[in-house]
Formats: sequence, structure tokens, C-alpha cells
Amino acid sequence: MREIQFREALREAMTEEMRRDPLVYLMGEEVAEYNGAYKVSQGMLDEFGPERVIDTPIAELGFAGIGVGSAINGLRPIIEFMTFNFSLVAIDQVINSAAKIMSMSGGQYSCPIVFRGPTGNAGMLSSQHSQNFENWFANTSGLKVVVPSNPYDAKGLLKSCIRDNDPVIFMESELMYGDKGQVPEEEYLIPIGKANVVREGNDVTIVSFGKIMKVALAAADELAKNNVSAEVIDLRSVRPIDYATIINSVKKTNRCVIVEEAWPLAAISSELTYNIQRNAFDYLDSPVVRVNSMDLPLPYAPTLIEVILPNVKRTLQAVETVMYKK
Repeated sequence: MREIQFREALREAMTEEMRRDPLVYLMGEEVAEYNGAYKVSQGMLDEFGPERVIDTPIAELGFAGIGVGSAINGLRPIIEFMTFNFSLVAIDQVINSAAKIMSMSGGQYSCPIVFRGPTGNAGMLSSQHSQNFENWFANTSGLKVVVPSNPYDAKGLLKSCIRDNDPVIFMESELMYGDKGQVPEEEYLIPIGKANVVREGNDVTIVSFGKIMKVALAAADELAKNNVSAEVIDLRSVRPIDYATIINSVKKTNRCVIVEEAWPLAAISSELTYNIQRNAFDYLDSPVVRVNSMDLPLPYAPTLIEVILPNVKRTLQAVETVMYKK
């Protein structure tokens, strides 16, 4: 099987869907003439032309609204935010228009739109360009929220999102665009809402998603050196959440650590912790432990970023806690 970059997997997904369906188009800042801020859309303007690969002004509220209106009227737009930090300018269109139109119209209108772009920390970008909003959007009824962790999942999930009749938030990472992984040349789809047991184990369940899966897997490697068998689950999507896969794993391992980049209050890990104690309480040998970013805006200095974000050291300490080894 060939190996391609994360950005190439995204490009293939969009290109294949635009070839398959003439109603699909891409719109956002620098997606056309500049080939994408992160070169995700490289070459797409040449193939599809300016009517289907559309550059926009720096006006997220405006082009998000155009995308929503076109989706309600039968098109299938992919709206790229240069970063989801900028999506806050357009959040009224995402939540009050896209997410609610099906309910508000009594099922007469759907909004098949994908909002995609990078989320979270990407290095020395400081407080206003390093935030995670997965839990914000996942709190909204009517939206689906997908956060892939590798090129294979990125392509299969994005194709499913583009074909979905509901509005979807598709969150990537600047730090993952160059990551390489095996991706089949033949077409495949990954269903939205199905978690992936990346690594099977018996002693502790580690749950994560997106680029923080790297932390979870690195921690599992370290644990294996000490004969601790960690089962690692990649959520893939945070709305809907595949609770069954997590609960079944916890019933086997009896312990759980959740690793997430977002701030701790009202995070995805908070929701998971509640559901685990609600549905697998009698199987737990220890309270669930969460590893989140510290509860403060992310600074600029790399040394401080390393301390504040979830890392392997903090994850290992969490596992020691649930296994009563501290």
C-alpha cells in the first residue's frame, strides 16, 4: 500500500468527491490561487476552475453564510477555515443557521456542508491561535464533529462527511499535515461515529482523538516496556461518540485514562467520564483520570507549551494513578 501525507489524503478525498458529484465545491481563504494555506488544495483550481475552488476575502462570517445558503439550496460546499480560531467570527452561521435549519424547517431543508480546517496548538502561535473548540461544536445539536488522527482516517472520514446530509465540523491539525501513513488507492469510506481500537490491551484503557493520539500511543509504548498492557481507542468523532466501544473496553481493563488537548471544564473527557461511571461503574477498579491542557491561555514559549499541553509524562502519571502505583 502506498504512503502519502495527511494533506494529500485530504486533497484526494475532496478531489474524488468533486469528480463524483458536480454539486461539491471548495471555498475559503487562499484555497485557490495560493493552493491552500497548508497546500491541502494544491492543484485543485487547475482541475476544477474558479467556479468550484473559490478564494474568499478574510471574512469568515460572510463566506460561511454563503456556504450555508448554497447548501440549503442544493449544493454541497466544503468551507475551509484557515484555523478554527477564526471560525468564532462565523459561529453564528454555523450554529444558528447550519445546525438548526433541519429542525426549524420541520425537516423540509437539510444543510449538507463541511466546515474544515486546523484546530489546537501548532507551535508558537500563542493564545489566540492555539485553542481547541471540539467540545464547543460538539455541544451543538444538529452538528457532527469529526477529528481524524492519521491520513487513512482523514481520507475515509472526509469522504463520508462530504456525502453526509448534515452539517459537519471536520477538525485537523497544522502539525499533522506532513504526517505520512498508508492509504489505499481504491475508494473507501469510514463511517462517522465509529471509534477505532488502535491497540488492544488488558490493564488500562487510554482514550484520545486527533493529534493527541500520538501522545496516547507513545505512552502505551512506554507502558509496554514495564509490562503494562494498554488498550488505546481513537474516538475519530466527538459527535456522535461511540460510547459502546469505550464501555466494552473499560469492562475488560477496569481502568481508564482520557487524554485531550482541550481545557478541562466541560470537555469531551468530562462527557466520557460521566458515561463511563454511568454505564460501567461496577467494572471500575479506580476512578477515571483525565489528562487535559492546563486551564489557562496557551503562551508563546515552547517550554511553557510543553508543560501546559497533554504529554507522555503526564499520561504515564495518570496511568500510575488508576493502577495505584503512585
